[in-house]
Amino acid sequence: MSKRRPGALALVLILSVGVCVPAGCESHGQKPDARDQSRGQPPSIGEVRTWAYQLQGLDEPGAVEALETSSYDMLVLEPTCTDWSGGSRDFDTAGMVERLKRSPAGDGIHRKLVLAYLDIGEAEDWRWYWTWSKEWETGEPFPNDWPGFILAPDPDGWEGNYPVAYWDPTWKDIMVYGKGTGSHPDREYRSALDEVMKHGFDGVYLDWVEAYEDPDVARTAAEQGVDAAEEMARLIGEINDYAARTDPAFLVVQQNAAALAEDRPETLRYIDAIAQEAIWYDGTAFDNWDDPRGADVRQDPDLTAYYLELLSSYKRQGIPVFDCEYADGEAERAYALSREEGFVPYCTRRPLSRLTGTPPPR
Repeated sequence: MSKRRPGALALVLILSVGVCVPAGCESHGQKPDARDQSRGQPPSIGEVRTWAYQLQGLDEPGAVEALETSSYDMLVLEPTCTDWSGGSRDFDTAGMVERLKRSPAGDGIHRKLVLAYLDIGEAEDWRWYWTWSKEWETGEPFPNDWPGFILAPDPDGWEGNYPVAYWDPTWKDIMVYGKGTGSHPDREYRSALDEVMKHGFDGVYLDWVEAYEDPDVARTAAEQGVDAAEEMARLIGEINDYAARTDPAFLVVQQNAAALAEDRPETLRYIDAIAQEAIWYDGTAFDNWDDPRGADVRQDPDLTAYYLELLSSYKRQGIPVFDCEYADGEAERAYALSREEGFVPYCTRRPLSRLTGTPPPR
């Protein structure tokens, strides 16, 4: 799970992915492209050879310029104007996306793909949709005005993040459909997905898909008589279907939770690619880019083997696999290991607050 900190500008994932649309399943990487031809074509998701991932620091001087002049094929970024904890709500997200979509990819022929980070399994109290009180102390009951779909504090201690009952119709309206979310003079969109599409992103990069494995979520699902894995697969499918009605070329990329396809194989019809964090290397420091704990922490070998086994099924289905390794001093080894598996790697540091200093070798 990757997280951004409230008040920091995050970049949205730029991934190129092929989508299976209701009219028929094209092979992955062959999704029809209905975008403005005058801007140049992005690579298909299957043609992406390099990508970058940034979720903080977009408002820092030179951050957008660094992304623009980079040679990555795909960028994964935060739709920062949905962060209402500070000045980020005024950030020109659409202008950033347009600028990046006009910059060349690594081959000098295609343009870059630009994807938006979207947390679909947790509510975040700095987002535009959070209209409830924020005063809550750990161990105390949730405030009375909080909606019932908010289930628990984040299991990893991320302040302001709360796992949700993502099958709840109200949550789906916030994420996808925009029904009943009302209007506001500071925004012109009705759902998180509407916002992503309005600002011109090529697709979404879905975080916290692993919510279906969270104990609080699983317990609530059992109490309500629903299958948590089935409901997560359904939500991803609804995101795909809703976006495809507006943009048939819109991409859906799943982060982590590779076991979902074993539980619910239909998930493979809804996504264009999967990204996995920390197959070989992780980091434990999330705030300071220079903290040595932010990279090069060796992953448990058993967990590495587990990830590789799960991801092999995606490869067999022709689904691109992107790999985010938290490696700096070990970046060369991480790139080599990942490419041996046929993955598309990016080595960076856990804060995800700037472009890596160890870009992938061409």
